[in-house]
Amino acid sequence: MKIYFCGSIRAGRQDAELYGRLIDLLKQYGSVLTEHVGFKELEKSEKTLTDKFIHDRDIDWLKECNVVVAEVTQPSLGVGYEIGRAVAMDKKILCLFRPSPDKRLSAMISGADDGSNFVVKNYQEEEAQQIFKDFFS
Repeated sequence: MKIYFCGSIRAGRQDAELYGRLIDLLKQYGSVLTEHVGFKELEKSEKTLTDKFIHDRDIDWLKECNVVVAEVTQPSLGVGYEIGRAVAMDKKILCLFRPSPDKRLSAMISGADDGSNFVVKNYQEEEAQQIFKDFFS
């Protein structure tokens, strides 16, 4: 199983440590192609790469993956783009959103939930392991 994990990079890295913990849980189910999204110092290592290189590399990983898991609490144009491309590639998708008074999930994400190929879950971190178990079973 190859897993493509999406999380905000340029739109804000305040959840980077959470991404790392989610990626560690996902490794129980397969290899995470985008493990770097959980690295706290990601932006420094990515600075040497061109935007074109990052785009093309990530699209290749999307084509290669079996499933996409996206943490969508921090709004990100890149994550939205990746999800849209994954839908077009008919990939199975799980979106995770942590509700809070100051955050609202885009209707384009919540409205896409079909309960099977595109799944959206409101969650707290301690629920992630069970959500993954259910999703990957």
